[in-house]
Amino acid sequence: MATKFIHRRDDLLKGIRNLGNELPEVMAGFGELHRQSMAEGELSTKTKELIALAIGITSHCDGCIALHTYDALKAGATPPEIKEAVGVAILMGGGPAAVYGSEALEALEQFHMHQFEATV
Repeated sequence: MATKFIHRRDDLLKGIRNLGNELPEVMAGFGELHRQSMAEGELSTKTKELIALAIGITSHCDGCIALHTYDALKAGATPPEIKEAVGVAILMGGGPAAVYGSEALEALEQFHMHQFEATV
């Protein structure tokens, strides 16, 4: 089985670290925005990651799918919950979201099967 999303996530994390070296203030601000946005609150981190995944699907962002599928699983989302979020994304995004929804299911299978072996 291909591990496209595991490798994609690893590559993205390296790229984000490189951006942090080149644009430290910008990426520090973005990192803080991410931490605050995903922190437990009225919505759980799991719910927020499912929302982010659905937005990534409707935005046609394979990097977002790789990152947020992994993070949703890490936050405790189950495969059926992720699949349900994919369904909502398809409702909101139509045919293109169905294409990227299938990508999200592939990412789910890869991360779930490898039990988070990707580097953090």
